[in-house]
Amino acid sequence: MPMKQTGRKVYKTMQGKQVDMDLLRQKNELTPAVGNAKVNARGDELGPGGKIVRTREQVLKDYYATNPGVPEEQAVSRKVKVEETAPTQDPLSVEEEGDWVEDADGNFVQKGE
Repeated sequence: MPMKQTGRKVYKTMQGKQVDMDLLRQKNELTPAVGNAKVNARGDELGPGGKIVRTREQVLKDYYATNPGVPEEQAVSRKVKVEETAPTQDPLSVEEEGDWVEDADGNFVQKGE
């Protein structure tokens, strides 16, 4: 099943000019990047005179060969122990023994008052 092609994203400036970002990115793909990274906009390593020493694919292949990423993980099986217990009750319906009781109006008061 072929992938659906997305349309080019065209932005409109404040002055009404249209800028096609994908076309601009493709035109400047081989120009050296600004800074001291010694790569072009595509990610290729550049040597003296701006010549391509290693392509982006070679750089990524070397990186993933030396950095395997996520370590191997072992799946841990968990044995579920079924215990026979009494059915649980709603915690609100259980009356706790203590110093407080509910009066006729629904208020909780201390025993003996």
